[in-house]
Amino acid sequence: MKKITIAIDGFSSCGKSTMAKDLAREIGYIYVDTGAMYRCVTLFALRNSLFDADGSIKTAELENRMEQIDISFTLNAATGMPEACLNGENVEREIRTMEVSSHVSPVAALPFVRQALVAQQQRMGKEKGIVMDGRDIGTTVFPDAELKVYVTADAEVRAKRRFDELTAKGMAADYDSILANVKERDYIDSHREVSPLTKAADAIELDNSHMTLEEQKQWLMDRYREAAI
Repeated sequence: MKKITIAIDGFSSCGKSTMAKDLAREIGYIYVDTGAMYRCVTLFALRNSLFDADGSIKTAELENRMEQIDISFTLNAATGMPEACLNGENVEREIRTMEVSSHVSPVAALPFVRQALVAQQQRMGKEKGIVMDGRDIGTTVFPDAELKVYVTADAEVRAKRRFDELTAKGMAADYDSILANVKERDYIDSHREVSPLTKAADAIELDNSHMTLEEQKQWLMDRYREAAI
């Protein structure tokens, strides 16, 4: 089979990362979680007081400090999964908190943030053999990807998944707050000026609201085999 680029886009908490990670591991591809990259920038902004009291971003200050942000991934030997690092520190747990979740969409909508991270993502995928998930992979980062998947699910289902994920990790979680955050992020991601979340014309849509993980894995593997022939 030929080596291809696989772009998986979709709404927050719809299982994109889990699907992409599993597929990459199964077929021996490199996996890149672009959402984690935007979360790292958000965590940097939170740690460095780059948000005003009303939650608005100190845009000029963040833009001036973008060069101080180095994002990389390290492989967790126990799980076999890549984990995000911010300036050499493993922050995989920190970037999954509700505090980061509630601030990430406005940060990801900033043109200078997207420009910096898209350029880095394109460098990562230059040699193909990569699975990348996010909001604009099939439309902006890799418009020529051989396989594009657009994932969606009901907001209530996604909120319940996020709630279960956080509680399983022993982290505080409130379903109603998570549901409100999911809907808010959907709106921001779909209406931002730069690279909004949209389905690429040649993407295959997957509504996984009522699918098991095994059904999703099989569906995605079938699409990969069709694209890589």
